[in-house]
Amino acid sequence: MAANETIGTAYGSPPPRQALKWLTARLEVRMLLLAVLIAVTLSFASPYFLTTINVLNLLDQSVVVGIVAIGMTFVILTGGIDLSVGAVAGLTGIIFGLVVPELGLPVGALVAIVCGGLIGLVSGVLISYFGLAAFVVTLGMMSIGRSLCYIFSGGISVSNIPETLSDFVYTKVAFIPMNVFVLLVLYLLAYLYLGYTKGGRTIYAIGSNAEAARTAGLNVVGYAILPYVVSGALSAVSALLLAGKILSVDPLAGNLLELDAIAAVVIGGASLFGGRGSIIGTLIGVFIMVMIRNGLNLMGVSPFWQGSAIGAIIIAAVLVERLVSRRGAR
Repeated sequence: MAANETIGTAYGSPPPRQALKWLTARLEVRMLLLAVLIAVTLSFASPYFLTTINVLNLLDQSVVVGIVAIGMTFVILTGGIDLSVGAVAGLTGIIFGLVVPELGLPVGALVAIVCGGLIGLVSGVLISYFGLAAFVVTLGMMSIGRSLCYIFSGGISVSNIPETLSDFVYTKVAFIPMNVFVLLVLYLLAYLYLGYTKGGRTIYAIGSNAEAARTAGLNVVGYAILPYVVSGALSAVSALLLAGKILSVDPLAGNLLELDAIAAVVIGGASLFGGRGSIIGTLIGVFIMVMIRNGLNLMGVSPFWQGSAIGAIIIAAVLVERLVSRRGAR
């Protein structure tokens, strides 16, 4: 057997045990196995979980938090945090609802996305250029954004959203709803950017060691601001897709969205200290979050207990992942 292993290694194909060890050492594979385990468990707990209708429902429920989680991944990879994404989603949704009757759907959507990016730009400059704490800045932006939601809307829902947006959201692309298609395209673009561009490598470098990145001649300030701009703009995109689903925007839209996004990124294996994580892991983390909520609903768990159950599962999942990572590092 030793001879077979030697031959296999010599020809570049690792023996089965080494291949299995290599696969399980990859964070994304471990999180995918966890997602499959959760899906199998919930399919036994409820006969409706793996039905076609419910699978499509799971994908639909993943869109809003999934898009926001992309921007949150960028931010967390630099060692930052963005607590304002929920408020930015609500505010840009309100702005869109107010300007779309005058400017039309395309221009109104562009205005909302630009506003989201500008809010992220302000946060990024305060954090990266002036050196303020990300937690404090984005917490302040969250408070300002939520306040402006009520001021701009007068405290009531904005419901003059054109039905064209709803038609766009539910248009099918190869049997996939457009909102899910947009989600997948954005993840593909984020994956390519983080994995195959100088900017993506710079973001990882900033999160690992900002001083070393600066010494290496990298544009630390610019690439540390960029994630907040991306986060704000994608929060606006999620607000547009949400508005297209329900054809209205409430001042409370996006409430606590930041917690779901952070949880998804962390469940996906990212480190809150920066420099570690992946966009694929985030996508898996989003699906895990959505599956848990969906499964609890199907099992008839009281909404009052769902928060406790989801919180416990999140903590357990992250704890197990950290223990496995430490064991693999030894």
